[in-house]
Amino acid sequence: MPPLSTASAPATHQLRLWWRRLGRRGAAGAAFGAALLAAAFFLTLSRYASVPSTSSSTSPSYGHRLPTLVDLTLVDGAKDKGAVCLDGTPPGYHWLPGFGDGSDKWLLHLEGGSWCRNLTWCAQRKKTSLGSSAYMERRAEFVGILSDDELQNPDFYNWNKVKVRYCDGASFSGNVEEELQDGTSFFFRGQRIWEAVMSELLSKGLSRAKEAFLTGCSAGGLSTYIHCDDFRALVPKASTVKCLADGGFFLDVEDVSGRRYMRGFYNDVARLQDLRKKFPRCSSNMEPGQCIFPREVAKGISTPMFILNPAYDVWQVEHVLSPEGSDTERLWESCRLDITKCDSKQLETLQGFRKELLDAISEYKKRKDWGMFINSCFIHCQSMNALTWHSPSGPRMNGKTIAESVGDWFFNRREVKEIDCEYPCNPTCHNAILSQAYKEE
Repeated sequence: MPPLSTASAPATHQLRLWWRRLGRRGAAGAAFGAALLAAAFFLTLSRYASVPSTSSSTSPSYGHRLPTLVDLTLVDGAKDKGAVCLDGTPPGYHWLPGFGDGSDKWLLHLEGGSWCRNLTWCAQRKKTSLGSSAYMERRAEFVGILSDDELQNPDFYNWNKVKVRYCDGASFSGNVEEELQDGTSFFFRGQRIWEAVMSELLSKGLSRAKEAFLTGCSAGGLSTYIHCDDFRALVPKASTVKCLADGGFFLDVEDVSGRRYMRGFYNDVARLQDLRKKFPRCSSNMEPGQCIFPREVAKGISTPMFILNPAYDVWQVEHVLSPEGSDTERLWESCRLDITKCDSKQLETLQGFRKELLDAISEYKKRKDWGMFINSCFIHCQSMNALTWHSPSGPRMNGKTIAESVGDWFFNRREVKEIDCEYPCNPTCHNAILSQAYKEE
């Protein structure tokens, strides 16, 4: 099998710089000794979920310009509706109006950033942008699927594009009336945030959309599965409405120690924010956390959906397959950070993880109006930076970039159900090397 092509080496170096740069930003939010582990968990996922493009303009050969910066808008009247972040501040979004023939078309992106499983973890989030609009940056770079650069985003560049900020800790799904938890105020109101943001966007033109596309990355990808049909119901029936979940197909699998760490994690989130009522179709004999996994959520989705996922999702390898608590001998320490450091036994385990993903999505592969792009890369979230979404050296399958494949599916140019061969067969992959980022930090 061919190694990573030399042409992609500079881009891989850029990825390393991105991990390092985001690590610096996350460190400030994690400097709370009592809950360092909790902060590390959600901040690392936030880092993977929002890897900033170095802006492809730093490489002139891409021909892209600097990304557009879009101001933060706080939802008007959100507090009156109880639609607030964990700390009680109003939620926010960034809106870039469309132009030309994209003026009546809308693309919404739900931000990712893990979940909080207990009050200690949620208290940590209240001191970051993942739990409070007081900490959100006032302007956001719109790159990848949100870019207004035709070269970077050929099919959606001139649409209305919205980045919805994530600050509730449960993928926009909780709706707990009680504010006081152990004597401290916590607002578990993700469902209300979803409704308040949608209401405001409907008044700004979403209600007249001829085409609408709901997308999300990581925990925002899970949100997309959860809210896809809700989104369809908001937009005119004559409109074309579809959804895309990027890096959001989290698996309910045994980790390297034989326990189901992620199910236990989701159980805690579900109990804390009373999520079972959000999933009425979920069997009563299932644990509450099982109801949250995309394999279960997707069973009830009727709106066309696109599954964008790497077969070796770097976040899931680190936190679902080989979490530190299950790797007491630290055998996976190098492998979970750099796939090239995995030994033959670990690669066999990773191929088993890939098979679990393919088994989980097999029933959705049969749906004619669904699409998928499952490449063999070691990365997490690929729609939110210029390099992996659409660039000359970006990841490809059958000669198509992710952006081209998604566009082909959305506009019915061809059926898109791309499933890659096993690692390391795809030389176009940009694989994360997190150990390098940690060392350089």
